[in-house]
Amino acid sequence: MKLFLSALILAVILLLPDFTYAKKLSKLKVDGKHIVNDEGEVVRLRGVSFSDPDKLEKDGQWNKSYFNEARNWGCNVVRFAIHPTALNERGWENYFELVDKGVKLAEEQGMYVIIDWHSIGNLNTEKYMRDNYTTTWKETVKFWKTVAKRYKGNPTAAVYELFNEPTSIGGDLGELSWATWKPTMEKLIDIIHEIDKDKISLVAGMNWGYFLDEAIENPVDRKNVAYCSHPYPQKREQPWETKWEEDWGHVADKYPIIATEFGFMYPDEKGAHIPCISDETYGKAIIDYFNKKGISFTVWCFDPNWSPTLFNDWDFTLSKQGKFFKNVLQKMDK
Repeated sequence: MKLFLSALILAVILLLPDFTYAKKLSKLKVDGKHIVNDEGEVVRLRGVSFSDPDKLEKDGQWNKSYFNEARNWGCNVVRFAIHPTALNERGWENYFELVDKGVKLAEEQGMYVIIDWHSIGNLNTEKYMRDNYTTTWKETVKFWKTVAKRYKGNPTAAVYELFNEPTSIGGDLGELSWATWKPTMEKLIDIIHEIDKDKISLVAGMNWGYFLDEAIENPVDRKNVAYCSHPYPQKREQPWETKWEEDWGHVADKYPIIATEFGFMYPDEKGAHIPCISDETYGKAIIDYFNKKGISFTVWCFDPNWSPTLFNDWDFTLSKQGKFFKNVLQKMDK
């Protein structure tokens, strides 16, 4: 009888879902230059940036195996790159069902989520780099109101990246500077805070989300704010560290920074383009700098098609940067 009961219990356990990491995540907030949890412990987010959930679902990858692969890399955070055109083409309710699923899958793996409004251009003039980034202020407000209502009280959806990459090149996209960008972000944060004040608002720097050099003297005047930079290798020439410190890194001495996009690829790899061309020399330099400054990060991109890729196919065959960053993440997870 005891043998039968033992076998029955084992069978039930084997049939249960995998809740290895399913413990409810602690709410995150900004405390000085750190991100901390409910217990006041410093949390350094480290992980990968996904491509668009719509794209991943069409590829048959928006599932437990995909999220489990990210967790196996050592991630404690993943980033969802939500494109305005994909949202509208799928339909808002259908699209947010995908996001709901992704947030749940991330929670089951013990990973936080950064929700990224993935547009590139000038939100103030409503002019963009390409059609798939096209949005409006009205639509951006609608998006963040929807997100705020949907994930209020959900600690897994911890960080809201308000706008992926604001440009500052003038010309056809119109004027955009920190002086005109900061009040736009403050207005958007106020709208979100009317619904939910508990999420971290992530504000990108200028020049495709790179420069934060004015943020210390003229910071975003709202609570629970962190800053974002995308320090791809060709944004600056070597030696990098002193330039990174001047351009954005010094902000980490006072406020949290999450580098939500960075990475490298060799010039002969598929999709190689400026500003991403480099090698492991850059990989070591940027990770050493992040470690020195306590900067959080998500590497781009956990997809075999959007470069620089972390793997080359859906068997997760590692790219050159994938080999490097997977090793980094797994060592940090120990």
